[in-house]
Amino acid sequence: MQRPPPEEFALKETAPKIAGSGKYVGDKLTSTYDLVEQMQYLYVRVAKAKDLPPKDVTGSCDPYVEVKLGNYKGITRHFEKKSNPEWDHVFAFSQDRIQASFVEIVVKDKDVVMDDFIGRILFELIDVPKRVPPDSPLAPQWYKLEDKKGEKLKHGEIMLAVWRGTQADECFSDAWHSDAATVNREGVSKIRGKVYLSPKLWYVRVNVIECQDLIPSDRNKPVEVSVKVALGNQAFRTQISPVKTINPIWNEDLVFVAAEPFEEALMLTVEDRGNKDEILGKCLLPLYSVHRRWDNKAVHSKWHNLEKHTVIDGEKKEAKFASRIHLRVCLDGGYHVLDESTNYSSDLRPTAKQIWKPSIGILELGIISAKGLSPMKTRDGRGTTDAFCVAKYGNKWVRTRTIIDSFSPTWNEQYTWEVFDPCTVITIGAFDNGFLHKGSNDSRIGKVRIRLSTLETERVYTHSYPLIALHTSGVKKMGEVQLAVRFSCTSYINMLHKYSQPILPKMHYVHPLSMSQTDRLRHHATQIVSTRLGRAEPPLRREVVEYMLDVSSHLWSVRRSKANFFRIVNVVSGFVGLIKWFDSICHWTNPLTTLLIHVLFVILILSPELILPTTFLYLFVVGIWRYRRKPRHPPHMDIRLSHADAVNFDELDEEFDTFPTSKGPHVVRMRYDRLRSIGGRIQTVAGDLATQGERFHSLLSWRDPRASALFVTFCLVTAIVLYVIPFQVVALLFVFYVLRHPRFRTKLPSMPASFFRRLPSGADSML
Repeated sequence: MQRPPPEEFALKETAPKIAGSGKYVGDKLTSTYDLVEQMQYLYVRVAKAKDLPPKDVTGSCDPYVEVKLGNYKGITRHFEKKSNPEWDHVFAFSQDRIQASFVEIVVKDKDVVMDDFIGRILFELIDVPKRVPPDSPLAPQWYKLEDKKGEKLKHGEIMLAVWRGTQADECFSDAWHSDAATVNREGVSKIRGKVYLSPKLWYVRVNVIECQDLIPSDRNKPVEVSVKVALGNQAFRTQISPVKTINPIWNEDLVFVAAEPFEEALMLTVEDRGNKDEILGKCLLPLYSVHRRWDNKAVHSKWHNLEKHTVIDGEKKEAKFASRIHLRVCLDGGYHVLDESTNYSSDLRPTAKQIWKPSIGILELGIISAKGLSPMKTRDGRGTTDAFCVAKYGNKWVRTRTIIDSFSPTWNEQYTWEVFDPCTVITIGAFDNGFLHKGSNDSRIGKVRIRLSTLETERVYTHSYPLIALHTSGVKKMGEVQLAVRFSCTSYINMLHKYSQPILPKMHYVHPLSMSQTDRLRHHATQIVSTRLGRAEPPLRREVVEYMLDVSSHLWSVRRSKANFFRIVNVVSGFVGLIKWFDSICHWTNPLTTLLIHVLFVILILSPELILPTTFLYLFVVGIWRYRRKPRHPPHMDIRLSHADAVNFDELDEEFDTFPTSKGPHVVRMRYDRLRSIGGRIQTVAGDLATQGERFHSLLSWRDPRASALFVTFCLVTAIVLYVIPFQVVALLFVFYVLRHPRFRTKLPSMPASFFRRLPSGADSML
């Protein structure tokens, strides 16, 4: 695959006309929206009408209102047989697209053949007042309707308010927009911008202790009892009790994820696994009655009756004698319920608000525009894109309005979040609205991640970020999104203090969850969040939520494996470079540098108290030296680091394959052989590492008696020498030996290396 040019996927600094950058002076009254460019709109609020004249034969009318401005026309819903309708509908016309000198509000009567004209009102645009928040909303006024000749009607009035404003107006998000004039009234709600809140997630801990007086169908047979606990679509079982009687014991913890408001209850089922999973009893526990805790204090246990129904002559009868189950159940609020990868989490606070720390700052994001978007679908025989953006930080999700049929949409919407930890990440994704195309799914365009700790406080970052997507055909730039970001710190001391605190809440370390538990619970948490957000209006669809939360990041990918391998190589390269540098010193590649190193070692050995101060002084000097070249821009998606620019088509096809696979047997066999080849290399490296470790252990294991005898003798002689000769002398001799001139060296391995390689290892016993 041909590598794309790196400048195509580069981050570009921009200079939008925003007040927050300090380079552009806008309207001071709209300074709360200082990270986006001001967009001028003409707003028309149609409140209600009264005393409308009848137009039908029945003596009534079915009124609705048309708002006309040049070629744009907005329509309210109509009421049947109502002469005093109330609409309270707001229309917003973009100032950039206005080509008329007046706005016309027409009241019409809905009819089967042709709608009847009732009356109208005209407003000259030059006379429309300007309104800027935080002014109170402009009060609607009653206006007498006029006929087509401009004469006042005897009956009929309409309450209106017309004003000029910007996107800072509180009516902006719910208004009908002229750039969505082609969308029907039912579809308008699906393209509006909204703010969503993730549900409050809890870990539910169920400690199954024991059961008493179970009643199996066959009392002469030992029972193999386990407890199945279900919460919604989450279900887990305990181990089979080692006590195979009617009083089994487990003392086993099961952990679930639940979201407020609690819609499901815990269902516990006691089963006899040795008798075809016979149900020995059930118990239902509603979560609203469960104890909530935010520390590691013990929760009081409780006995609960188990319900069991027996079938006699085809009828269900409840058992007279109740078995019991002993439980300890609580809602653990001291944990942070992970619904994102810990590598780029946006929130690390515990569930319980009682133990939240105060915020340390404010994050402000301006979603300005996008350009060069790729066509995501076809409409009327041509490619088009209905783009919107979603940003997620903490439990707050924001969605911009959808811009219809534009490859260069302009949003200019600004949002704000409280920041509780600087080492968190905000994610911004761009999508194509699928609702307007036969109700299909929302298509992903690309996303951006910005880590707050990489931003300087109070500085406004204005950049155009590449939207990069990986397809089966390779990596592709889908366009660019222009953002403005500012991180403001309210308490610098608290922010610096955060760097000394654990990343996760205390309970994650006091009572940790296993790795498998964490992965499983994260999967359930993402399912709950996507389900709840999908029930909002407009819905934030499952495919959008899962893409923002990076749900599939744990799946196998050859590309990701290569990328992580080269990341490790990049990390280790510094140590490898240091070893090569020291080897060049030992071989006197530069005699002057080697002599200076001799002098440095002699000084440090004669004055060992200077070693640590010198080391930290060196690190300080390096840090100050590198400050001149510190990154000036926030990080962005890197195709080289992701190894997306050199991946072949088969690896991409495997990465986009379903799980379980949907490919044919020949493809699966080929990929399995490739995976075996990769695994064989990893196996060889792991074996070599194990061999070196086992050789180290065999020094004193006497597996090779002669080698152990030699090593023990060497240790005794070394101890005597070090007791007699001062340590500084020994250290000087060792340094002079290591840095000896090449004429005193040989190409053969050193004696200690040869001795170490002759030691036995467990490889001899491997099959």
